[in-house]
Amino acid sequence: MTTSNYASEHETDEGRVFTVTGGDWDTIVSGTDPINDERIVVNMGPQHPSTHGVLRLILELEGETVREARSVVGYLHTGIEKNLEYRNWVQGSTFVTRMDYLAPIFNETAYALAVEKLLGITDDITERATTIRVLMMELNRISSHLVWLATTGMELGAISIMLYGFREREYILDIFETITGLRMNHAYVRPGGVAQDVPDDAVRKIREFLKMMPKKLKEYEDLLSGQPIWTERTKNVAVLDVTGCVALGITGPVLRSAGLAWDLRKTMPYCGYETYEFDVPTHPDGDVWGRYQVRLAEIRESMKLVEQALDRLKPGPVMVADRKIAWPAQLAIGVDGMGNSLEHVAKIMGQSMESLIHHFKLVTEGFRVPPGQVYVAIEAPRGELGVHAVSDGGTRPYRVHYREPSFVNLQALPAMAEGGLIADVIAGGASLDPVMGGCDR
Repeated sequence: MTTSNYASEHETDEGRVFTVTGGDWDTIVSGTDPINDERIVVNMGPQHPSTHGVLRLILELEGETVREARSVVGYLHTGIEKNLEYRNWVQGSTFVTRMDYLAPIFNETAYALAVEKLLGITDDITERATTIRVLMMELNRISSHLVWLATTGMELGAISIMLYGFREREYILDIFETITGLRMNHAYVRPGGVAQDVPDDAVRKIREFLKMMPKKLKEYEDLLSGQPIWTERTKNVAVLDVTGCVALGITGPVLRSAGLAWDLRKTMPYCGYETYEFDVPTHPDGDVWGRYQVRLAEIRESMKLVEQALDRLKPGPVMVADRKIAWPAQLAIGVDGMGNSLEHVAKIMGQSMESLIHHFKLVTEGFRVPPGQVYVAIEAPRGELGVHAVSDGGTRPYRVHYREPSFVNLQALPAMAEGGLIADVIAGGASLDPVMGGCDR
């Protein structure tokens, strides 16, 4: 009997047993005999292309077969959750967007939904703001899955798909820049709504993207799906069935690739997802190939959702009406391409003392949130992204903790890797799609 994370060992009737004590590299290596033992301990990562990011794996090998695997995280730790305790509730959006940096809109939306639930204003969020959130999340899901396809292809030797995936993702980032002013780390979705409205130019770009993308997906499948090396590297590799997924708390495409159609947009809907038409793709095999198929299908479903959201974009405000909560969200861009328009500055500085006081207090102090705690979960590209937010009644969070799918899903790696070949560790790890900024945060 063995466990994947180990530091010390002892003998039992069943043989050698490793126990979890948090030991370091020296402790692990001391458990092997480099001369007489046929097993060796090696590091894999942290680097691309190998462990899909800043992830370190300690592997005990017997020849090319993995006998023990241990994940070591923390190399990208930024202390974001702790930093939130020293900023007001609105400023929190600027921090959380930087966690899973491939899915910033999801980080922001989950946080905003939690704050709004604490404030008791969930039902006050405007229809246009909610529709924009869905629109932005589904575009972000597509861009995130494109990065997965590109980087996984690179790690398995399909270099061409790396170029294709990033090429289409670049189009989505251009759309994000048109809407939010930034390609990444937007701080766009904020408690009460969104920072600013979607311009007409962005709607045109999105419709062009929807027209172009189906052909690109066909190119991906022509490039990979019939390629014998790709199928050999992905079919029946890193298998994790639905029982293993549920036991380990695995969610997202990895769970759905094992046959369970669990998607929070359907099972625990938020942001009006219950009113949209879309399917939850699944695959029965629970291997790397299944995860590839599920993510391609999810891109198609997200495109359907984006089109529906565009059709629902009716004119209206994008921030709640309560001016004590509402961040100034109807600002025009200044002549320098950034900042506030001269008209807005002139109003708050010369025409309305009340507007100036409100603007100053909101920017510097923020609003107060009633004491309490909530948990809100949404379906991010990697699985269930949950926010546990606690307020003590002040203008800053008492505690914000994220249930991050990359961190949870990495538990599956030893179960996928042990007993397989060392080359399959790379395929299995990549198929989990971990983003270490979210894992370590």
